[in-house]
Amino acid sequence: MKRRVVVTGLGAVTPIGNTVDEFWNSIKEGKVGIGEITKFDTTDYKVKIAAEVKGFVAKERMDFKASRRMEPFSQYAVAAAREAYEDAGLDISKEDPYRAGVIIGSGIGSLQEVEKDYEKIMTKGPSKVNPLMVPLMISNMAAGNVSIQLGFKGKCTNVVTACATGTNCIGDALRAIQYGDADIIAAGGTESCICPTGVAGFTSLTALSASTDPLRASIPFDKDRDGFVLGEGAGVVILEELEHAKARGAKIYAELVGYGATGDAYHITSPAEDGSGAAKAMELAMEEGGIEPSQVDYINAHGTSTHHNDLFETRAIKLALGDAAKDVVVNSTKSMIGHLLGAAGGVEFIACVKTIQDGFIHQTMGTREADEECDLNYAIGAPVEKDVNYVLTNSLGFGGHNATLLLKKYEG
Repeated sequence: MKRRVVVTGLGAVTPIGNTVDEFWNSIKEGKVGIGEITKFDTTDYKVKIAAEVKGFVAKERMDFKASRRMEPFSQYAVAAAREAYEDAGLDISKEDPYRAGVIIGSGIGSLQEVEKDYEKIMTKGPSKVNPLMVPLMISNMAAGNVSIQLGFKGKCTNVVTACATGTNCIGDALRAIQYGDADIIAAGGTESCICPTGVAGFTSLTALSASTDPLRASIPFDKDRDGFVLGEGAGVVILEELEHAKARGAKIYAELVGYGATGDAYHITSPAEDGSGAAKAMELAMEEGGIEPSQVDYINAHGTSTHHNDLFETRAIKLALGDAAKDVVVNSTKSMIGHLLGAAGGVEFIACVKTIQDGFIHQTMGTREADEECDLNYAIGAPVEKDVNYVLTNSLGFGGHNATLLLKKYEG
């Protein structure tokens, strides 16, 4: 028997707010967190804008000494995880620490540390490399640092599936709790790679928007879209077995009832053109949740603002939902915060939880006129206020990784 799993804590660091309340209030205000890159000199770069985290001070969110031994992607994860832990009202001293786990991934880890130490090798020699280079750089250190900071001693892993990382991490956490590996898991994703290597690499891949207008750069499903905007941040949630949450009197935000994960087996960067892989992930999530497509009220799309993703994801939604696709509201949180890569799924999951709580489906900001082949309801021009009972959230990653989660309003 699969155990029921609920969401009891939320934590976020984003380009439009460094806590969940700040993030969600900014979402409701339609704030766009995209602007000129400040982290390095972009004079020689074609791409000039990104969605940076603003005003984040690590020592205000965690132990100062510990923070100095973390790169930003780990700092963001720890800050978000601590917020989620506190929001959930947890006290690890009252729990079996081996029943509390961490599954938090990063698509890349720290490119910045690689850049800094490569420069040292080239100018001063290999003996000058930072002794902590490897533990600062590697992507599993977000999960490791969160485990250390929270005292969670159970399953501690990280999934790395590019842009599907955060969603796959939450999905793996769901499975671990359903089948008894843990009672509590801090799950999600984190990323910080707005740096010369990150921007240059994605630019050469022709994946980034060349727009210089922050309000018309990340425009998912728009006929004029030309690429995604690189973002950064972290989204971490506390998932908990239902009876465990009830026994300690936890507040319950929503229930996580379905997860689908597939591989396109098609192309290293492009989703399958017919949307079949992403559609199957949605179908699997709905099947596990025991619902029909007509019961889905809202889909938080991967919606990157690239030509291929938005077109093929639209096809996937129509393939998975059939006639019900025309009635579902679809939006893209990336229109406000850019593409957080490995963190995207974690932050967008939080947006879905808040949508269920408030009955508020945010507008796809910046998008004015949908592409002719993108013919669904993308919440263009205004938010949608309605009762939301079931939500699908999609993440599609380079390599053909497709991941979908199904959230449900908690009914006891």
